[in-house]
Amino acid sequence: MDVMPGSLLISSATLVDPNFARCLVLVLDSDADGSLGVILNQPSDTPVAEVLDAWEPVLSDPAVFFRGGPVEGNAALALGELAGPDGTEPLPGGWRPLAGGLGLVDLDEPPEEYAGRLSGLRVYAGYTGWGAGQLEGEVDEGSWHVVPAVPADLFTADPERLWYDVLRRQPTPLSLLATLPADANLN
Repeated sequence: MDVMPGSLLISSATLVDPNFARCLVLVLDSDADGSLGVILNQPSDTPVAEVLDAWEPVLSDPAVFFRGGPVEGNAALALGELAGPDGTEPLPGGWRPLAGGLGLVDLDEPPEEYAGRLSGLRVYAGYTGWGAGQLEGEVDEGSWHVVPAVPADLFTADPERLWYDVLRRQPTPLSLLATLPADANLN
C-alpha cells in the first residue's frame, strides 16, 4: 500500500527509536515535499480541559492530550471525524478535510460550531514529519508497515492496546508481530 493521507504506519518490531517504538501513526498529509502524521497510541496524563476547557464537551475519551510526535511538541493539532454524511449543511469554520469524514479542526474556532457534528475529536501535542522521500525510504527498509486505517482506530478508548489490535487484524505474517514481547531478548 502506498503512503497516503488516511493510511496507518505501524512501526516494525525492529524500530527501536523511543519516539516511535510500538507506535501507530496516522498519515495526515503526504506528497512530493514530505509527509506529516500523528501518533495515535501515546496518550499523556494531561487533560485537554486544563488548557482548552471549552473543547471538553466534544472530546473523545480519554480526554487527554496525545503525544502526536517529536516535532513542535508545544503546538496543538486537533483531529476530528464528522458524524454521518455532511452534504446538507456547510462544514464548520476552520474545518480542513483530510480523507473521508476526517479533518483537522481549528482550535481557535468556537467549539459550539462542532457540537453534535463530530463523532470523534482528539487533540495532539506535536506531530511526526518526514522530508521528501524520507518516509518512503523508511518503508522500503522495513521500519514501517503501511495499512489502511479503520475509523475505530482513530478514537479508541483504549489507545495503549491499539498497536496490538491493528497488527492482529492484518494478514500473516504481519499479524504475528503482535505476539512479540516488548524486549525480544526475553524471548
